[in-house]
Amino acid sequence: MKRIVVCGLSNRALGMFIEPILTDFAHENKIVGLLDTDDRRIELCKDSFPELFSIPSYNADQFNQMIKETNADTIVVTSRDDTHIDYILQGLEQDLTVITEKPMVTNANDAVRVMEAEQRSKGKVIVAFNYRYGAFHRKIKELILEGKIGRVTSVDLNWYIDTYHGASYFKRWNRNREYSGGLSIHKSSHHFDLVNWWLDQKPEEVFAYGALNYYGKDGEFNPSVADNRHCSTCQEKYNCQYYMRWSNRRNNIAVKDDHIKADNIEKSADNYTDYRPDACIFDHEIEIEDTYSAIVKYDKGALLNYSVNFSAPYEGYRLAINGTKGRIETTEYHEPSRISFPYPEQTIEYYPLFGAKETIHVVQNEGSHGGGDPLLQEDLFLGVDPNRSYQILAGAEAGAYSIAVGEAVWRSCKENKPFRINELLRSTIEIKYS
Repeated sequence: MKRIVVCGLSNRALGMFIEPILTDFAHENKIVGLLDTDDRRIELCKDSFPELFSIPSYNADQFNQMIKETNADTIVVTSRDDTHIDYILQGLEQDLTVITEKPMVTNANDAVRVMEAEQRSKGKVIVAFNYRYGAFHRKIKELILEGKIGRVTSVDLNWYIDTYHGASYFKRWNRNREYSGGLSIHKSSHHFDLVNWWLDQKPEEVFAYGALNYYGKDGEFNPSVADNRHCSTCQEKYNCQYYMRWSNRRNNIAVKDDHIKADNIEKSADNYTDYRPDACIFDHEIEIEDTYSAIVKYDKGALLNYSVNFSAPYEGYRLAINGTKGRIETTEYHEPSRISFPYPEQTIEYYPLFGAKETIHVVQNEGSHGGGDPLLQEDLFLGVDPNRSYQILAGAEAGAYSIAVGEAVWRSCKENKPFRINELLRSTIEIKYS
């Protein structure tokens, strides 16, 4: 029986971890403690799950006390990104299993600290990279492992975040680099991990460009240059095309997306301490980029051409993987409720170097993130599926490489030069993981 404490009662904590532990995995897992910096979040968690009413709760400075009193052996880290490092290091110091939401940390230096701490510990780090578990992503991994396209030589990955989801990052703490590491880490590190995992190659060098094109004070759809506005009280919201695309004047109802959930404007503003998800997307304080284009060189010769746009008309991605024996292509259109045009069913197109094209229809499973969340939960709380023939659950090394690529992207944007991954990680990976 795993004895689990949850550090950070975000909506991701409630929906991805607490609810399934209580409903699907309770026979082998038990939540024995809750920790958050905001007492109100603890109250709301217990309101949502009355079976946790008698579970002890703790503040951030009571971590060691919590572990001692609960005799926990596993921690789930689902707090704000920049605080992950504190809980991970404390958990490893106590020789615990640490399950952390992605991104593992917000900078390469902290990734080094995690790996060094894990080397000293009897515990281990698991990073909840749910993208790996999506049906199409697993199928692509299997095709590569089968040698269908030979040795991978290049990858083209273009990711599109629509104006609802994309804007949400600029309404919240994510827009501050000190909290999120910027979107090349908070969001793109998930994409980099996916490519790293598909290729089974290590990223070596990154060169990138990036810009703030849509959000911030110079955004061309900004109704006026002003600060400290919030959507729920803004007098100009009906002149804001970003707001009105998802709302109407009659009843002021906006489409809800899975990254907002219970963090709607009214609930968050009234209940959470020092947090609301409706800050203006055109504030002066916004400094992170909303557009990236990057090239990543890998140690076995593959090249990744990557781009992401956080203000696209629709959500999804286009992927092509080239190898010495062929090519794989696929296109995903995500969040269909927010797409206003007909779009094709997602398939995988396989082009052998010599021969006829093959269209692969992938058997899918239900659940969030392309069916990835339920399978990840099973591996986390039941143990890794013994019938799976390849490694999929991610650890500290994968977390570190994804963070290092993300940091290299924004540093390259700022300094207009390439960055070596091992320089960012100070060769720590090679000490333990080579």
